[in-house]
Amino acid sequence: MHSTDSERLNTKARAIKEALSRIGEPISEAQAKNIAAQEDCECKDGMFALAATRRQIFAGSGLVAAVGMTVMLPRAAGAKAPAGAVEYPVEDDSTKEQGRMMGVDGGYGSRSQFESEVRWTNPTKSAGFSPLQNSYGTLTPSGLHYERHHGGIPNIDPARHSLVIHGMVDRPIKYSLADLKRFPTLSRTYFLECSGTTGSEIMKAREPTVQRTHGLVSTSEWTGVPLSTLLKQTGLKPGAAWVLAEGADAAVMTRSVPIDKCMSDALIVFAQNGEAMRPEQGYPMRLFLPGWEGNISIKWLRRLEISDKPYYTREETSKYTDLITTTGKSRIFTFTMDAKSVITFPSGEMKLPGAGFYEITGLAWSGRGKIARVEVSTDGGKSWNLASLQDPVLAISQTRFRFPWIWDGTSAVIQSRATDETGYSQPTHQQLIAERGPLETGSLFYHMNAVQSWSIAADGNVKNAHPLG
Repeated sequence: MHSTDSERLNTKARAIKEALSRIGEPISEAQAKNIAAQEDCECKDGMFALAATRRQIFAGSGLVAAVGMTVMLPRAAGAKAPAGAVEYPVEDDSTKEQGRMMGVDGGYGSRSQFESEVRWTNPTKSAGFSPLQNSYGTLTPSGLHYERHHGGIPNIDPARHSLVIHGMVDRPIKYSLADLKRFPTLSRTYFLECSGTTGSEIMKAREPTVQRTHGLVSTSEWTGVPLSTLLKQTGLKPGAAWVLAEGADAAVMTRSVPIDKCMSDALIVFAQNGEAMRPEQGYPMRLFLPGWEGNISIKWLRRLEISDKPYYTREETSKYTDLITTTGKSRIFTFTMDAKSVITFPSGEMKLPGAGFYEITGLAWSGRGKIARVEVSTDGGKSWNLASLQDPVLAISQTRFRFPWIWDGTSAVIQSRATDETGYSQPTHQQLIAERGPLETGSLFYHMNAVQSWSIAADGNVKNAHPLG
């Protein structure tokens, strides 16, 4: 490193340290002692959460009185708790009252009543968008994982459901969920993304928040059986080249899958984030094709038919093809989700309270492998700086990136640009339009992975911006 580069880094580090020192509310030692005195309680005698105080023991009340008389129960149904939470009374001083007992929520944990992020559902109730602006790390909670449905969410009894594999095979076989669980399983952390994510944003800024622009992508740990294991059990006949995957929903969602993908990393999954997969994600079983557009990972999977050619189903002809508007032709079977990134903080409809230090952070992902680097611009793409990548950096999984920034209080445009391990870099809107033509009519541009811009006004308000105006 040249001395000038080292000096520049040291100057930036000192500026960040100074900016960080101004965060928080300074108080005196006397004020601190006063706060500590107000928070003093008898529980400090033992410092064990469920232990009775010596006064209670000597009085003969024991542990039952210390705990049982202060059990906090949830309020009656209808209390104004956010989704996924239970409303409990708030103690005036939590150090002087015993907390609620375990199990009052029925044994399945709920989140704090003070957290309210939820999926945003589109007007047709066919898609639920994950609140990326509230995300931490890389994993998406199962209750916030994005949804996309073509015929609603079926309610399937796993004891009556099965997966049939037939067609160009030596031994057609039907598997129950119990059968699948007897095979050796594996768990992998992968992102899943709808190919229509950000599709409406190609020509102009349409949606106000990162949840509504990029919320059809999420990352989970998926557990299941390699599809190759099952295909080896059935045996493939010569010439087998494609698989028709069919779901048990009202849309009977079907897609054609190349046999090579099925024999490489495809999974039949039944668990997500350590528990049974949720109904909206395909319970009791789904196909999962890592790195490929979400609609082809068929949910509520019931049938796999082996063939020597693709089936050209409704979903891969009338939908999920990429229109080249300059020629009037379409690209078909464009499965892979290319490198993409987005800044989640600060992002649309947020407001920065004032000039000073902020950590720009966001997510990057690629269906082709690991993220190699993410660059951040704070001047609308005129200059770029490397962001740090948070471990672990996994293949076909979202990676959290972070970039320290001292905002000077003037208007700015922030962007991120991802490059994956194959060398592919996230394009601009102009580059995508030059390649595939503008979308003058219609509402969706599949596989739209252009660089996202957020504009920050001098008053701190953040809005969705677009390079085309």
